[in-house]
Amino acid sequence: MQHRIVYCLTFFFLSAIALPAAEKPNIIYIMSDDMGFSDIGCYGSEIETPHLDSLAAGGVRFTQFYNTARCCPTRASLLSGLYPHQAGVGHMMNDRGHNGYRGDLNRSCVTIAEALKPAGYKSYMSGKWHVTKMINPQQEGDKHNWPMQRGFDRFYGTIHGAGSFFDPNTLTRGNQYISPYADAEYTPAQMANGEYYYTDAIADHATRFITEHHVQADDQPFFLYVSFTAAHWPMHALPKDIKKYEGKYDGGYDAIRNARYEKMLRLGLVDKASTVNWAIPNEWKETTHWEWDKRNMEVYAAMVDSMDQGIGRIVEALKDTGQFENTLICFFQDNGGCAENYGRGGTGRPRAEAPELAPLAGDYLQPDMTPKQSRDGFKMRTGKGSMAGPADTAIGYGRGWATVSNTPFREYKHWVHEGGISTPLIAHWPNKITRRGELERTPGHLVDLMATAVDIADATYPTAYHNGQAIKPMEGKSLVPAFLGKPLERDAIYWEHEGNRAIRVGDYKLVAKGEKGPWELYDISKDRSEQTDLSEEMPDLAAELAEKWMVYAARANVLPINPRGTQKADKVNKKQRRFVLRQGDDLARDVAPFVQNRAFELIANVKIEGDGVIAAQGGVTHGWAIYVQNGALCFAKTQNGKRQVIESGAKPTGEVSLSVSLSSQGKVRICVDGQEVKRGDVQSTLSSQPLDGLQIGQDTNGNVGDYESPFPIRGKVSKVIVELE
Repeated sequence: MQHRIVYCLTFFFLSAIALPAAEKPNIIYIMSDDMGFSDIGCYGSEIETPHLDSLAAGGVRFTQFYNTARCCPTRASLLSGLYPHQAGVGHMMNDRGHNGYRGDLNRSCVTIAEALKPAGYKSYMSGKWHVTKMINPQQEGDKHNWPMQRGFDRFYGTIHGAGSFFDPNTLTRGNQYISPYADAEYTPAQMANGEYYYTDAIADHATRFITEHHVQADDQPFFLYVSFTAAHWPMHALPKDIKKYEGKYDGGYDAIRNARYEKMLRLGLVDKASTVNWAIPNEWKETTHWEWDKRNMEVYAAMVDSMDQGIGRIVEALKDTGQFENTLICFFQDNGGCAENYGRGGTGRPRAEAPELAPLAGDYLQPDMTPKQSRDGFKMRTGKGSMAGPADTAIGYGRGWATVSNTPFREYKHWVHEGGISTPLIAHWPNKITRRGELERTPGHLVDLMATAVDIADATYPTAYHNGQAIKPMEGKSLVPAFLGKPLERDAIYWEHEGNRAIRVGDYKLVAKGEKGPWELYDISKDRSEQTDLSEEMPDLAAELAEKWMVYAARANVLPINPRGTQKADKVNKKQRRFVLRQGDDLARDVAPFVQNRAFELIANVKIEGDGVIAAQGGVTHGWAIYVQNGALCFAKTQNGKRQVIESGAKPTGEVSLSVSLSSQGKVRICVDGQEVKRGDVQSTLSSQPLDGLQIGQDTNGNVGDYESPFPIRGKVSKVIVELE
């Protein structure tokens, strides 16, 4: 009896503790780029996607899953589990002068990789990053928001958002830019098709990470983020894949759209009661250049097909290493079909018979989104008649085909009507998801993928990270109940991009185009194609949802809606020359010291008990800071992404008086208790007013110096005086 009691108690305690790391599931999130809701086979397409179809047949397909309508906000939201403005990426990678629109993943969030690391996960990424500002490959710059600095153990991909599939710009391994044509770690013999093609490279590196993890760290689970650029323009594909689709689109836009709609009805993805397969207006169709536009869709289909082949290799790697059953795989898209007019203006030309320019060197680092020439010396071709596919073309597939991609929904990438934000979600996890081929109609949003990962990894989402920086709570809900066919409790889902706004509560969706556009109200359960506006019929509900959206916008850094640019220098505090400050002071840009082309001196009384920022004005691309690091007093100046640090060598402690001056010639002088300890040279004053304000005792605006924000001072800043020339 005693042995039985001991056995039972032992079993109880073993079952009560968390899963061992080796038993935790692996997590793979796969995202495609600029694809519509109906572009893969199991969601209605004629494009061959057998591997995605197989995952769908063995798992669950969501019919009402959403993204944020644009590439970089979606990536910021996915990675952080926040709405994009909360992560600092409400628009693109430009700083528009407000915290929701910095164009840089902020430090008030953690990435999935950072959140899962304490739970024992290794993290890998292959593909497009696009949540920080691009650094020209020919220049050095700040990499604080590159994948390896945001929790990933290995990275292969591009920092920028779009580019050639045969010569991608900002191609990176780890923290170093590389050329695909001078890469000893990925040679033609290792490439899926024997030649460089970015979609293949993304998939090949993802499979490499899986197999090498199995050999090197099989006692740990892994998170793998696979971020394809297919099928974003330019329409580039391998000849063998294009050949499969020659003649496939001879029937034209309407025939393909109608066939997709009928297939979607058969699959149960949509129904006739709540959707309308409205006719494509003739002005959206190419007639004079039909053969050219048909070719664009053939190449687009080939790009999707190639991505699916790569996903097949990822699945095969999981099976070969015995990890398939205990891996959650989710596939989704970053926005709806893209109606942009990229490369479609003017009249094109055929390919030249011989190279027109000197070929590029193998180690040349491509700096341009659209290259000026192909590697073998052909000038780039755009315009109607330039047949897409090869490396010397730069063309998009246009509004007509984007309408086909988004069957049967309204609008496109950029807008938050259903065509811009609806995405497939395939969830496959044999050990947990026992539903095979079923549809899940619960609405969801990609903010849910952080919460899902934290849930199944048995991780603890942090309240503070990055040297004590407060982290915003997750906005999403774990999808695990929905995987199992159980309901999710959710208050609302929100959107804003470029002034386009929406909120969904239950079956009702309030949506508007542009910051001045009127609100429209739809019952999605009866009208998912958004054809009948109910706002006049139900004004009280429309007003209630509009007010709820405004509350969200105020708390989530959405306001001001769609700011057009950064604040101008003439709206800053040019007259004040002396500032008296203390710890905790936080001056906005327009009232902070105006340091553009001006010398200044800072005098501070500080109690130093360890490292941290004494004062900082600006952010990662432009500004100045005075701080203690490794015990030494330092001054940093960052201008256009180039950082210069003057380390004094002095290591003051306790109550001290400090002064740091920057002359009009860029000379730096550092004193401690009245004694000069260092002179240095940063060549000039700051060429423009920093976009971020000034803070005393920490730096939450982005690290000006070689530290991780907010880097609060250990000790106390009693008084700071800043005097301008």
